[in-house]
Amino acid sequence: MSILIQQDRCNGCGLCARSCPYQALEMLDKKATWLEDRCTLCGACLESCKVGALSGEIPTREAPDFREYRGVWVFVERQGSGFHRSAFELLGCARGLADFLGEDVSSIMLGADSDDKGFNELISRGADQCIAVNHPALGQYRTCSYTHALTHLVLKHRPSILLIPATTIGRDLAPRLARRLKLGLTADCTRLAIDPQERVLLQTRPAFGGNIMATIVTRYSRPQTATVRPGVMKPLDIDSTRKGVIVFEDVNLPDSVDVTKILECVMNIESATNLSEAGIIVAGGRPICSEQGMSVLKEFAEAIGAEVACTRVVVEEGFMSTDRQVGQTGQTVRPEIYFACGISGAVQHRAGMDGSRYIVAINRDPDAPIFEIADVAVVADIYQILPILTRTIKDYKGLSITC
Repeated sequence: MSILIQQDRCNGCGLCARSCPYQALEMLDKKATWLEDRCTLCGACLESCKVGALSGEIPTREAPDFREYRGVWVFVERQGSGFHRSAFELLGCARGLADFLGEDVSSIMLGADSDDKGFNELISRGADQCIAVNHPALGQYRTCSYTHALTHLVLKHRPSILLIPATTIGRDLAPRLARRLKLGLTADCTRLAIDPQERVLLQTRPAFGGNIMATIVTRYSRPQTATVRPGVMKPLDIDSTRKGVIVFEDVNLPDSVDVTKILECVMNIESATNLSEAGIIVAGGRPICSEQGMSVLKEFAEAIGAEVACTRVVVEEGFMSTDRQVGQTGQTVRPEIYFACGISGAVQHRAGMDGSRYIVAINRDPDAPIFEIADVAVVADIYQILPILTRTIKDYKGLSITC
């Protein structure tokens, strides 16, 4: 299949080239030229041509019959003796999707045993069914063994939707699983919904460095698979009256499945609380990009017992690490109080923190967009007001001051 161009009809208007989203047409000597290696046969150019210079038959593709695929699955990640917080966030999201579709929610636990106390907690958070696999090879995460086990479960039960947290483990597991099952995969989603007409999963994620939000659908494969950024979904309140089913599955995992062996696990004890779990966050923007700025910000955060965070520019300037970045391309946080210090309030940053309960914005520009969502707006220079606030708080606590 190809796009045919009748050069004698082409008037060189360039509409076809401008309409092509893949730059598969360009103008040479005022005539359209087709670049086959870039073309996806989307047909946009054919509709744009007003003089009939372009022709070609665009192949149609019908979606397979997926009526046997039902249910919303959540891959549950363990953290020590409990669960990673993403488990409850995804269960809350899955509950909403499943209720719209009239289907059930299943939590998937690999490496669980019959004495596990976490099943009831997952059910109380929205799961209708807990599917668990107990196998010695699944005690610690390994890519190949987890992929093999999850592939077996998907092929057997045929879920319609599979949600995986966009954690370190989830980002390793999801693409391997998608390749094994030939699935479409949308990574790092910040919003999920169901299209009311097609009843397909609408998977929204930031694209082009967070400058746009792209909504993606998977029409030709099941399950519809997405990784979801931790912190963007709201978990349901615990409902101890909910009832659910616990199902244990047997999976054959021969030694040849995984080419690696875990010799020792050393837990990395972080010196600071995870931003997503912090109750108070003090975040700085471009004005703190100096040694003095960092000192002022950190002293204020220490005085009020807060975690320090930043915008993207602070990371790019080398003053903080990426794990401290808040926004569409960083972390999503929901603290009780969020101090935005010297932050203008670009939409990319606001998307990562506008779920905070209270937002205190400090900026010397009275027209800064951050004030549109702030509960408390302070028009001031952070280099002047933060030391005053720090000194006042320390005085209130009865601490010695060296500001």
